[in-house]
Amino acid sequence: MTERDDAALIGECLSGVLKSFEIIVERYQKQIYNLALRMVHNHDDAEDISQSVFVKAYENLASFNPRFKFFSWIYRMAINESINFVKQRKIGEELPPNVLSIERTPEDNYSELVLREQLLEALMKLDIDYRAVIILRHFEGFSYGEISYILDVPEKTVKSRLFTARQSLRDILINEGVVI
Repeated sequence: MTERDDAALIGECLSGVLKSFEIIVERYQKQIYNLALRMVHNHDDAEDISQSVFVKAYENLASFNPRFKFFSWIYRMAINESINFVKQRKIGEELPPNVLSIERTPEDNYSELVLREQLLEALMKLDIDYRAVIILRHFEGFSYGEISYILDVPEKTVKSRLFTARQSLRDILINEGVVI
């Protein structure tokens, strides 16, 4: 990592050094927020989920197993928190107009923007379990093993869900006349 590795920071946190947890939050807050945003498509909700994840991580830090990466552990919390949020709030299928990346410029290809919007709309129509595997694999680049750990399901289930999710996403896009 950068200055101190996660294991050292966690050890310091468990010894009562609160500043070490602040470093952990600073290190991972953007990634956790981005994951939550992709899952719920609302900035305020993503901030709430991120805050909740870090509170739970702090409260459960003693249960962290150092055999695994801390990032995978906290990412798993973020996925679970996002899934619970979606299930509780029953988020509808409509996407807010501001879902597209802020980094896009007016010079970017218009057709790519339209395709991205159509893809995100189709993604929101997937069941939350299928949406999660698509996001973790294709947006975040996690391996099957990492996704298995994050979602707490067997690797075989990850592969099965990913296959089904891709097929469902393809069917949704075809039914909506999207040409890829």
